[in-house]
Amino acid sequence: MIDKDKIAASNAETEANLRADYDALGEHLSRRGIDIGKIKDKVAGYGVAVPSWGVGTGGTRFARFPGAGEPRNVFDKLDDCGVIHQLTGATPSVSLHIPWDNADPADLLAKAEETGLTFDAMNSNTFQDHADHPLSYKFGSLSHTDAAVRQQAVDHNVEVIELGRKIGSKAITVWIGDGSNFPGQTNFTRQFERYLEAAKSIYAALPDDWRLFTEHKMYEPAFYSTVVQDWGTNYMIAQELGDKAYCLVDLGHHAPNVNIEMIVARLIQFGKLGGFHFNDSKYGDDDLDTGSIDPYRLFLVFNELVAAEGVKGFDPAHMLDQSHNVTDPIESLMVSAMEVQRAYAQALLVDRATLEGFQQDNDALMATTTLKRAFRTDVEPILAMARLEKGAAVDPVSAYRASAYRAKVAGERPEVTSGGGGIV
Repeated sequence: MIDKDKIAASNAETEANLRADYDALGEHLSRRGIDIGKIKDKVAGYGVAVPSWGVGTGGTRFARFPGAGEPRNVFDKLDDCGVIHQLTGATPSVSLHIPWDNADPADLLAKAEETGLTFDAMNSNTFQDHADHPLSYKFGSLSHTDAAVRQQAVDHNVEVIELGRKIGSKAITVWIGDGSNFPGQTNFTRQFERYLEAAKSIYAALPDDWRLFTEHKMYEPAFYSTVVQDWGTNYMIAQELGDKAYCLVDLGHHAPNVNIEMIVARLIQFGKLGGFHFNDSKYGDDDLDTGSIDPYRLFLVFNELVAAEGVKGFDPAHMLDQSHNVTDPIESLMVSAMEVQRAYAQALLVDRATLEGFQQDNDALMATTTLKRAFRTDVEPILAMARLEKGAAVDPVSAYRASAYRAKVAGERPEVTSGGGGIV
């Protein structure tokens, strides 16, 4: 972890200017009938989970170029995640991926306490073969034609649930790479029937206070068809499984022109929005930092979320899920966490009564202008003040670089040579 005195010294350099900016923004918002203190308190209470795998350097199908100080195991990952939360105050929990992060539950809990973290949703892995699994997932897992492969995949998910139960998690995310690479390779209907049958076995193993999130993805690693390819199929799965099953929306798993905020609204309306994996994309998948391409779309998603606050049973899980190929993963995750907070703060500024009036009157121009007024407001002083009051860093990236944390862990962790494609 980073010395608190170093964070305090970094904050002291900018605190006076921050307070002046915060007061100025407070006066501006007051004229709009908005209490800046209430917005700050809601932002301070918001948290987004960090994926354990996100603190390692990612890769493409073609290559991976590891950086200095790559985490060697789940405990190194938790150290890195702890630094992210220490500096941003915005990432209180970590989402583990099994078998990558398999470890003794007592050791995981001890490390979580040391780093000030808790555990978010668990993630199973049946999109690649495991050393201790006798059967291969090359041709699928939960939807495989071989019942023995399907049972192996179900057993793995049940084991992940059991580990999660011991470390305080309350959810499991099930994403599969099942699909096909050629027309005619599979019978779409029978394949989906097999998936549903296997998924029901996983659902039956859920503790009473757990939720199951299923995640859709348009393509990859199967390039012709994917079993859970879009939100409609995902919704059908959640309906088939039961009340504890929900849809997880990954912002990078959609075609470029898909209206993701409308999908969010639909799933909220029918009580099946389980949560998010935040990232950004240009051409495919979820490889870019959150808000790096389309921050307005991120804001529009949060506009729907804020509008639904207070609805009974509405409690979506929020997590970052992105790959870092050319940046320091810790820096990218810090910036992304702050971008998610920024979108949330901006959405809190929307004048909802005025917006509803314009919508009712079919005044398209003034309705969209109402949204843009909130989006264009610079909420950085609110985010920074929330961090300052938590003892986090006013400028997390600057404080991180000044701490020389990366150089420190690079000296402790063996250098990783360049490897093949794929994520860490």
